[in-house]
Amino acid sequence: MAHIIVVGNEKGGAGKSTVSMHVASALARMGHKVSALDLDLRQKTFGRYSENRAKFIEKSGLDLPSPRYHDLPEVDQDQLKPGENVYDRRLSAAVAELETDSDFIIIDCPGSHTRLSQVAHSLADTLITPLNDSFIDFDLLAHIDSDGKKILGPSVYSEMVWNARQLRAQAGLKAIDWIVVRNRMGAQQMVNKKKMGEAIDNLAKRIGFRVAPGFNERVIFRELFPRGLTLLDLKDIGVKGLNISNIAARQELRDLIKALNLPGVEVNF
Repeated sequence: MAHIIVVGNEKGGAGKSTVSMHVASALARMGHKVSALDLDLRQKTFGRYSENRAKFIEKSGLDLPSPRYHDLPEVDQDQLKPGENVYDRRLSAAVAELETDSDFIIIDCPGSHTRLSQVAHSLADTLITPLNDSFIDFDLLAHIDSDGKKILGPSVYSEMVWNARQLRAQAGLKAIDWIVVRNRMGAQQMVNKKKMGEAIDNLAKRIGFRVAPGFNERVIFRELFPRGLTLLDLKDIGVKGLNISNIAARQELRDLIKALNLPGVEVNF
């Protein structure tokens, strides 16, 4: 059965689709069968990334390891059981189709609370929550006092993850391995960075997640989107002599994959 990786939070702009595409393509490059779903049915950034990649591969003739992207299947209303939600059926049907022929299924969630996102979280073996290194984003996880030190209580997203964990426990499934990824931290030892680190480490102990380093603000994580490429494809498309920023970005991706500690994955890029 496939290992399901869900990338989610309830705030836009945190880097969910960027993380999804880079993790998916890295796993594919390491020889794993990776399937991909995008639950942001309106914007579909992850889906667009995958479509751009497929078009580039067809046009260039290159054989680039890639995740297999799938749209959610359509379901006729008359196929639903009494009281069954159509989005529940569409997601469960997609996962059922993919899980027997995939090592990993990566599900990118929208930056808002939706029924699809809620159900996806309950399916997660591994949950990745990208977070900009800001107390604005931290408020998604927990409310904090004016000094940025005392945690006053969990916020809406943490409560949703808690509910997903309860559903999995009731179904006899293993617990979600929840990893909060700190994006855009920057290299400088700023006061905000230190306070954020202390607050996240404190919250991690209270509500049960791991903390991993994410991606800093680098052009390479964005500029390849129109071609559906990632930094791991640069050599394949003829880019030689990577600059320092690109080498650092590659190391950030390597560190993230290692931190996820996914089953059967040995980082070799």
